[in-house]
Amino acid sequence: MTAAADRFVVLVTDKVQESGLTALRSDDRFDVVKIDDSTDPAFAEALPKAHGLIVRSATKVRAEMLADATNLRVIGRAGVGVDNIDIPAATARGVAVMNAPAGNTVSAAELTMALILSMARKVAAADASVRSGEWARSAFKGAELRGRTLGLIGAGRIGGEVARRCRAFGMRVICHDPYMSSERAADLKVEPVSLEEAITGADILSLHVPLTDDTRRMLDAESIARMKKGAFLVNVARGGVVDENALVDALESGHLGGAALDVFENEPLEEGSRLRGAPNLVLTPHLGASTSEAQELVATEIAEGVRAALAESDLSAALNAPAIAGETMRALAPLLDLGEALGVVGWALVPGAVTGVEVRYAGGSDDALEPLTSRVLVGLLRNVLGADQVNLVSARHRAAERDIDVSRTRVSNPHDYTELIELRVRGERGDMHVSGALLGEAHPRIVQIQDYYVDVVPSGTLLVMRNDDVPGVIGRVGTLLGDHGINIAGYNQARRSRGGDALAAIVVDDDVSDAVRQEILALPEVSSAVVVRLG
Repeated sequence: MTAAADRFVVLVTDKVQESGLTALRSDDRFDVVKIDDSTDPAFAEALPKAHGLIVRSATKVRAEMLADATNLRVIGRAGVGVDNIDIPAATARGVAVMNAPAGNTVSAAELTMALILSMARKVAAADASVRSGEWARSAFKGAELRGRTLGLIGAGRIGGEVARRCRAFGMRVICHDPYMSSERAADLKVEPVSLEEAITGADILSLHVPLTDDTRRMLDAESIARMKKGAFLVNVARGGVVDENALVDALESGHLGGAALDVFENEPLEEGSRLRGAPNLVLTPHLGASTSEAQELVATEIAEGVRAALAESDLSAALNAPAIAGETMRALAPLLDLGEALGVVGWALVPGAVTGVEVRYAGGSDDALEPLTSRVLVGLLRNVLGADQVNLVSARHRAAERDIDVSRTRVSNPHDYTELIELRVRGERGDMHVSGALLGEAHPRIVQIQDYYVDVVPSGTLLVMRNDDVPGVIGRVGTLLGDHGINIAGYNQARRSRGGDALAAIVVDDDVSDAVRQEILALPEVSSAVVVRLG
């Protein structure tokens, strides 16, 4: 993920807080273009030059916008939710997507508490009554939180902070989160329960889940009907998690004692929404991260993430790429480069269209297998799609588009190499097996092609040739290449038995044209010749 001359343009919109952009402003490699409104014509003009894009929730990053962002490599969302970003479209174009999940944690948790207290003590309705000239104290009898049960759905950062605060109010906390470990539950002092138990057992139900196909309208008419009569519902997560019409029905019927929403299916909330007239309902305009502290924190977090992604190839914060930090990526660079080279060789030598890929890694890194598989796919596909159409982010997506089955395995190392990659490429007319190893810490070699053992530095142009193991063939091939001014950097000849079939892996300093390849094929001892351009 590099730009020409190692300079990067980052386009920032949606009024991201300026004080949080220090990581980019202070780095001489970055030019920051700040256009607060993405509907401004200047935004569309700047977008094609941008390597990074930072947005909040107002800008909708869809496929048509990405089509214009020809240099884009990373999108940063200054906040948690990324439903305003078309992640599949970004992935297909090789654009990493990252968010800032930690910056607004406390602000969102504190807003949740404010809404819970406002519901329980009828603060908003009482305020409106006093402002209208009334003094109707008896109409606003509330309820204490002490002794009541909070039902949490989702125990991530924000949910966990809400749990801690509600326990401080003397509440019992039950929680449904299929990903919550027993250690996490013990740390938060919450009782793990099923989704049904959370819904039916809560006096106050608080939602803290992302919007996915599984969570969309998870609180529908049926589930709301199973809540305790007089219970409260609060949602500061994502709007689509609650069926808004079902919620209004439950409030109007008196089944629910109250509700509070900071997020909505459609934002801004449309003028004719039934929510505007519903009783015992507190509405706020998506204020979860709307504190000066949170805005600076999320801007700082995402600016640092975008800077690391572009300048250091650090994708540890990306949602759609192998999560690997810049320092680890640098340490793995020789191994990953070797994996890409093996992919290039495998694609060039496999007979017929590629149908499957198996990557086997034997080595000491716990972090290598995922990015290694992606880099192998980059090498495999780059000559098919073009080098600008496939990268670490898009490789898996591109392979799936072509119905290429991908498997990867980490294996124990029975060989003499400390780092070994074995690649098997399945083709329509047969398989190809290629292996590579690191000698020392940073000296890559191709060590096997099919069942022939070689020692090839994976760079430049490689001529892979099958020939009869007879006297003079090496000299004739060398002479032919020399006659065309092509210098041989290394000539590896491998055979299984004397006088039988042999494989030659010839590294040359110059390109080998198809005309020269045809001359080599015309030699009576040569049965095949493939030119592999490794770069």
